[in-house]
Amino acid sequence: MPRPRIVLRPVDVDTDRGVEGALRARYAAIRAELGIDDPYPPDALAEAEAVAASPTSRPDRDETDLPYVTIDPPGSMDLDQALHIERDGDGHRVRYAIADVPSFVALGGPLDRVTRERGQTVYCPDERVPLHPPVLSEAAASLLPGEVRPAFVWDLRLDGAGVLTASEVHRALVRSTQRLDYAGVQRGVDDGSGDPMLLLLKEVGERRIAQEKARGGANLPMPEQEVAQRPDGGFTLEFRPPVPAEEWNAQLSLLTGMAAAAMMLDAGVGILRTMPAPTEDAVARFRRAARGLGVDWPQGMTYGDLVRGLDRTDPHHLALIHEATSLFRGAGYTAFDGTPPEQREHAAVAAPYAHVTAPLRRLVDRFGLVVCEAVGRGAEVPDGIRKALPQVPELMTASDRVTRAAERACADATEAAVLAGREGQTLEAVVVDHLEKGMEVQLVDLPVLAKVTGDRAPLGSAVTVRVEKVDLAAGSVVLSPA
Repeated sequence: MPRPRIVLRPVDVDTDRGVEGALRARYAAIRAELGIDDPYPPDALAEAEAVAASPTSRPDRDETDLPYVTIDPPGSMDLDQALHIERDGDGHRVRYAIADVPSFVALGGPLDRVTRERGQTVYCPDERVPLHPPVLSEAAASLLPGEVRPAFVWDLRLDGAGVLTASEVHRALVRSTQRLDYAGVQRGVDDGSGDPMLLLLKEVGERRIAQEKARGGANLPMPEQEVAQRPDGGFTLEFRPPVPAEEWNAQLSLLTGMAAAAMMLDAGVGILRTMPAPTEDAVARFRRAARGLGVDWPQGMTYGDLVRGLDRTDPHHLALIHEATSLFRGAGYTAFDGTPPEQREHAAVAAPYAHVTAPLRRLVDRFGLVVCEAVGRGAEVPDGIRKALPQVPELMTASDRVTRAAERACADATEAAVLAGREGQTLEAVVVDHLEKGMEVQLVDLPVLAKVTGDRAPLGSAVTVRVEKVDLAAGSVVLSPA
């Protein structure tokens, strides 16, 4: 009997049963439980409004004649990155403009204090808890179309194989001409109707993906569970398959982060995003799991190449994707000033790497950008930045923990809303992981990932589960083997 395919169909939360109100209440409770529901402090908000109205510094260099574009999810207003690509011989010249957040945030001021406390923007389905006040993150500092903005411009030269041959970073004024989204970019590339520069994005992206494979990099194709707010105010839960344009754009961010890490290591000061390589025992366990699930892993193929080719709609492959998470552990931030750290690489990137492309949404990027810009022009890294670097890893680790907890709790709550009213029903599922007391299953026809107590079935096997209880106020679901 052929095994069932996972259905990646979005499901709307049923508003007719009054479920939506309970779901919104649960989202608010999650923010309160995690301590991220406080409004922006008045002193930091006042500073943001003042600097938005009258920026403290603007770069002398003017690149507003270049037609930069942004690519983000629909409706995004906190636009960190804008890109411009042109041919350069048989290669490309990529200019990647990053919002100049440091020019709006004075070290030691109220904004600096609050952003260190928050660490990053937390996105909940109904609202976001911003790292910076919207007057900056969605207005004065955002790379919105038609607006002149200060930016850190990464000027990156690639050869015909997509290898980085030269890089520099400088501050400049830029102007985005279009705000694009991933689906629209993909359509424009597929049917030829898009801006010609988007075809260059595809070329660069595909060449960089080939370089990633050659380095031994790995990209885990974990299904991305997403809760989206609909125009009518309701919510939709789905496992959203990414389009290729997202990966092309992500490769530009990785390219920039690798260039930044190289600058920092050469200068002997900075902060890296690091992850150790998986141990031999972890790879051996993963190989046994692949064998047990009937997934062919030819000798000589890296684990990165194997996971990259897995099909998230195939139950056995999906179970192996969940098993592969054991290979991607230990990510963190490593600050250094003087001797470069022993652990320099990010194993999934297969190279040294730094976060410098999302300063509106992530604290660490603000510090990394200032380090690289100073190094690039042969200047000393400001003392305030050097003194702050050792504190940033702990701040980011704490905010990562809160962000993951918020995302998981909001997804759990939405899953409960989707299953509300189905108590007593039986549903088809696939076993994707074994837990200490039971197993984790993904439902075949609904975008729900849930724990099931009781006896464990083999990984990748089809099972039937019963919905025993749904608690909307707690955002929880109880399933049992049917």
